[in-house]
Amino acid sequence: MDLRPAEVSAIIKKEIESYQEDVKMESIGTVLQVGDGVARVYGLDDCMMSEILEFPNGVTGIALNLEEDNVGAILLGSETLIKEGDIVKATGRISSVPAGPEMVGRVVNAVGQPIDGKGPINTQIFRNIEGRAPNVVERQPVSEPLQTGLKAIDSMIPIGRGQRELIIGDRQTGKTALITDTIINQKGGDVICIYVAVGQKNSTVRDVVKNLDEAGAMDYTIVVSAPASDQASMQFIAPFAGCAMGEELRDNGKHVAIFYDDLYKHALAWRQVSLLLRRPPGREAFPGDIFNLHSRLLERAAKLADNCHEITPEMFKAGGGSLTALPVVETQEGDVSAYIPTNVISITDGQIYLEADLFNAGVRPGVNVGLSVSRVGGNAQIPAMKKVAGGLRINLAQYRELQAFAQFGSDLDKQTQAQLTRGERLVEILKQGQFVPMPVEEQIMIIFAGTSGMLDEFPIDKIKTFEVDLLRFMREKKPEVGQKIRDEKKWTEEIEAAVRSAIEEFKKTF
Repeated sequence: MDLRPAEVSAIIKKEIESYQEDVKMESIGTVLQVGDGVARVYGLDDCMMSEILEFPNGVTGIALNLEEDNVGAILLGSETLIKEGDIVKATGRISSVPAGPEMVGRVVNAVGQPIDGKGPINTQIFRNIEGRAPNVVERQPVSEPLQTGLKAIDSMIPIGRGQRELIIGDRQTGKTALITDTIINQKGGDVICIYVAVGQKNSTVRDVVKNLDEAGAMDYTIVVSAPASDQASMQFIAPFAGCAMGEELRDNGKHVAIFYDDLYKHALAWRQVSLLLRRPPGREAFPGDIFNLHSRLLERAAKLADNCHEITPEMFKAGGGSLTALPVVETQEGDVSAYIPTNVISITDGQIYLEADLFNAGVRPGVNVGLSVSRVGGNAQIPAMKKVAGGLRINLAQYRELQAFAQFGSDLDKQTQAQLTRGERLVEILKQGQFVPMPVEEQIMIIFAGTSGMLDEFPIDKIKTFEVDLLRFMREKKPEVGQKIRDEKKWTEEIEAAVRSAIEEFKKTF
């Protein structure tokens, strides 16, 4: 058969003309081994730290170990769908989650997918789960209070916007209840709350969501859930995902409070992932970077400077926003000197220590005022609260000292007796039920009644009734007093006189 050159060249010309350049470079590797939620991959030479990897059957992973001859990745999906020899693609994207105001009011998993059955979330904004913490120039000092609505905390262990305050205590001491109350207390305010549940029971998370829903608090709350049934990899990224969602709002000038419940379970998840990736174990078999893990998460909490978008235009869209972090750490047998508790205590700006003995004795919230501290202090209080609650901590400390002494049953002089009486009344007024957070002006009034000795004459079992009735009286008959405290935020002689005369007036009817 003789070839006709004209025909051949015509065919080649036609092929060249119709050829579309469709070359795509892809970095691909092969699965060497897989199991227990981690995979080792060979051949991804230019893989980045925290890069998203695509495995077969829609499973994704995150590259965490970059070694000479292989990459160690954690899987965000079932490892049963992957086998040795499967092809893995590098995406070139760092692990990120959806963010933005559309997330508010939803319950999502650790990678930001909705799990509340309310349909998809329409947001175009994605944010890397690992972010740079604002530097010194981009921050401003903590000066604005974040009201929890709990008398014991707002008066003695105040939390400011942009602060990191640890909530620490054994199991069943009311840590999650304290968080729920704080979230409910933000109703009608300008704070968006993010609740990150790590390693909790599904039923616990469902209860929290139900309580928030009934109180109308889900309207300004995001819940990120990585329950105990999820893989360790999902539990490990959940706090970082929640933080990224909070930062997106913070950088747009909003105020955010984020609760990590709890970081001990988060540390356990990271330990599991690290050991499976064959990283060397350190103290208590935790990896050497366990301190870094929590510090780089909590350092991202900040109160931004008002002009920070001028300082760093590419990162901050608006100034003055804040991200307040309230991590929870569960202790075993009240041991605050264990490894993870001491780590997190040294990172945060103070801690609220909830004690099982106090909680069981009916002092709820069971805050141990001696061991709790806020390293921001009075800066995070309105001046009126700072003035009125100044004597509270000293009075309680003296009461505790005398209480131990009075147990010996010796005859007590009048002054000691008076201090014990006062202390008992103060402990009583600091008790507060769940789901009843209190506005700051009402807290100030009842604390003033206690510290100024106006309750000393009443028997202990009447104090609670006195408080409830007094506050109702102030709301109905003297609303202008509370309004004045709210507006002026100061404790002037005029306001003090008004509160004192109102309480005296009420006492005649009580």
